[in-house]
Amino acid sequence: MSWPEISLHPIDGVPEIQPGADLGRVILSALEACGFELRDADVVVVAHKVVSKAEGRMVRLADVTPGPQATEWASKYGKDARVIEIALREAKRVVRMEDGVLITETRQGLICANSGVDTSNVSPGFAVMLPEDPDESAERLRATLAASTGAQIAVIVCDTFGRPWREGLVNVAIGVAGLGPITDYRGSSDCFGKTLRATVIATADEIASAAELVMGKTRRVPLVVVRGLQWPPAQGSAKELQRDATRDLFR
Repeated sequence: MSWPEISLHPIDGVPEIQPGADLGRVILSALEACGFELRDADVVVVAHKVVSKAEGRMVRLADVTPGPQATEWASKYGKDARVIEIALREAKRVVRMEDGVLITETRQGLICANSGVDTSNVSPGFAVMLPEDPDESAERLRATLAASTGAQIAVIVCDTFGRPWREGLVNVAIGVAGLGPITDYRGSSDCFGKTLRATVIATADEIASAAELVMGKTRRVPLVVVRGLQWPPAQGSAKELQRDATRDLFR
């Protein structure tokens, strides 16, 4: 059996993104500068921070006045109370807040640390938040790139999350456009003819995680093209990856 070869292509030359930037055009310029042409079935993986910056999802820390809860908790664990305050504002609810760890459910429905609020890879004195609607952000980029190149592509907006059961962080898909984020094997047969009953693969998360291998956290590579995958076009939404609270043992 012949298996497809999958390749990861980091795209250099993406400049520091300013609020209001046309990120789709910035990406097209970076691709052109690298001499890289998008093809049908390419998946463009974009780090959420460049998306958030372009959409103005940044806060000047000097403008944040922490409330009593953020101030007390930050003081106890040596955190920046302003960052904690932003995280609490971005949260739909607090899942766990103890031992210096703040886990929230964001307004986007994501379960993550600090509501995804971060001060790394952002100008000093600022914090960056998650895009307001990552799926919509992904679709805008997909539409711009597809219209300009004529290629049938998909776009994934990614962020780095921790995981229950496992140490370490991995990139996951928080926004998806153009492909189905899940591959459902239920009802198909394994190599021994047994019917699979529970195997559902988070394909978009796997693509995002693979892209992080060449993105890194210190290389200033927020854009990766994943080539060689076979996927049927679909509307796609990262919300399909969010487990319902009734089946989530960690809430």
